[in-house]
Amino acid sequence: MVARVCEMETAPKLGRDLPPEKNKLQVKRKKPRRYWEQETTPTAAGASPGPPRNEKRNSKLRPQRTKNTHNPKKSRLSKKPQALNKSRERRNPEPQRNLSGPQDPFPGPAPTRVEVAHKFCRIDRSKKLPHSKSKTQKRLEVAEAEEEVVSVKAAGSELLLAEEPGFLEGEDGENTAKILQADIVEAVDIASAAKHFNLNLRQFGPYRLNYSRTGRHLAFGGRRGHVAALDWVTKKLMCEINVMEAVRDIRFLHSEALLAVAQNRWLHIYDNQGIELHCIRRCDRITRLEFLPFHFLLATASETGFLTYLDVSVGKIVAALNARAGRLDVMTQNPYNAVIHLGHSNGTVSLWSPAMKEPLAKILCHRGGVRAVAVDSTGMHMATSGLDHQLKVFDLRGTFQPLSARTLPQGAGHLAFSQRGLLAAGVGDVVNIWRGQGKASPPSLEQPYLTHRLSGHVHGLQFCPFEDVLGIGHNGGITSMLVPGAAEPNFDGLESNPYRSRKQRQEWEVKALLEKVPAELICLDPRALAEVDVISLEQKKKEQIERLGYDPEAKSPFQPKPKQKGRSSTASLVKRKRKVMDEEHRNKVRQSLEQQPQKQKAKPVGVWPSALDRFVH
Repeated sequence: MVARVCEMETAPKLGRDLPPEKNKLQVKRKKPRRYWEQETTPTAAGASPGPPRNEKRNSKLRPQRTKNTHNPKKSRLSKKPQALNKSRERRNPEPQRNLSGPQDPFPGPAPTRVEVAHKFCRIDRSKKLPHSKSKTQKRLEVAEAEEEVVSVKAAGSELLLAEEPGFLEGEDGENTAKILQADIVEAVDIASAAKHFNLNLRQFGPYRLNYSRTGRHLAFGGRRGHVAALDWVTKKLMCEINVMEAVRDIRFLHSEALLAVAQNRWLHIYDNQGIELHCIRRCDRITRLEFLPFHFLLATASETGFLTYLDVSVGKIVAALNARAGRLDVMTQNPYNAVIHLGHSNGTVSLWSPAMKEPLAKILCHRGGVRAVAVDSTGMHMATSGLDHQLKVFDLRGTFQPLSARTLPQGAGHLAFSQRGLLAAGVGDVVNIWRGQGKASPPSLEQPYLTHRLSGHVHGLQFCPFEDVLGIGHNGGITSMLVPGAAEPNFDGLESNPYRSRKQRQEWEVKALLEKVPAELICLDPRALAEVDVISLEQKKKEQIERLGYDPEAKSPFQPKPKQKGRSSTASLVKRKRKVMDEEHRNKVRQSLEQQPQKQKAKPVGVWPSALDRFVH
């Protein structure tokens, strides 16, 4: 038994005939050097400089820095220099290398042009508050710095916009007004060609139409009671009813779920299923409707000459204003400041706000009655047409002067501006479109950009938001006309998202209600809301002093408190009062001297300073 054990111990095994192992330090293979590491001399013979023992596990995945072999214990005094070094590294960061490639050839943030960034600025830095406190000045400086950062980010995000606006351009000497809709449909892609269609509805016409804010849904109503709403992109019908009464106008409210219809007698509210939700009898004999989305106000113009503002969020009438100009059948809104423009039979256009019982301004536009009014999206230009067959474009930036005019054969009965500043006019059964040099420039009325003839007289015009489409309501039904370059190519997904779901729409409604703008803030210049009305403030203060007989904000005279042990004698009280009065007088003199510009007299050259110079002012 013992012999067998010895044999087993001496028997050779597989892999045991190899030479004896050498020292581990000598056999250890050299660690491959990465491209971000620097070559260092080995500390010992045959040893390679590996990572220090106290290094983290993920040290192999990032560039290693050379460290001292002697690591003393960290002390409290060493923390302050380390923080300073970190702050210096943040101020002057070294270009980092990517793990999978070479160094970035364009380090740092992308450069932005000053002109592009200035477009997104909202604070006017030319106006400064005189004699403002240091705390207020610091807040203004912080706000200006934040606005500068935000404007640069907004300018840089323009590179991510996928679409760019474009226009229809003809060949050399070709007039684009002669290009037919059939030619445009053949030239564009299938998805864009499907946006051109005709709805033959001669039985219930003429029609008025309206697009939702997202540009996805279309609602139209006929003079003989036909009301319908649909997703015009997919052609899916949402609802279709007949109210058995004349429909004069139709408007979407804050979303496509609610619909306002001006019927022959009263104003009715329907949902997207065609169910009647409200009948507002205080708004009777309505002719035109306009909805202000940021104020949740539905403006109505009636045959009796009243302009009524209805708050749809609470269901109350905010204001009912008598225009004193007879029947109101021409109305539009200014998208920039939410001011309502009314056209009258005496050739004037009046501007209204629910906060004022009188018009904000009156503009004499035509010698005859006004037939149509339209305002562009920037709020700078207004187009009007009258019975004198004149089409005019006015400047709304304080001057209210006509910029251009054109005489039409029959006169335009309906006008509409697009998001990019194109002007459409319905002249009988023909629609003419004019374009300008850009979004903020007025349209040129010399030569039309496009022309289209319909099967009936035009009764309604509106450009679809975010789509190069013009919706036309006429005697024969509804026509969707392709107009290249009419709309903004990119939309804000948080504000007007045409692809939003039901849950997103509900969340947007809650946010919009929380950010609702009060009706009292509607004025001609919205930028004036951020300024202090000094004249009105002084006038109110004078009226208050006259009414009360004294100034309630005036500082009360100093009354010394009585002291004990005989220190409240008459002489001591007078002395303390006199001391306070002298101190106040010194402060006033000091402030007046600080406000005055200081003039320093130049001393003659070569004159020695004197001890009496301290008394020279």
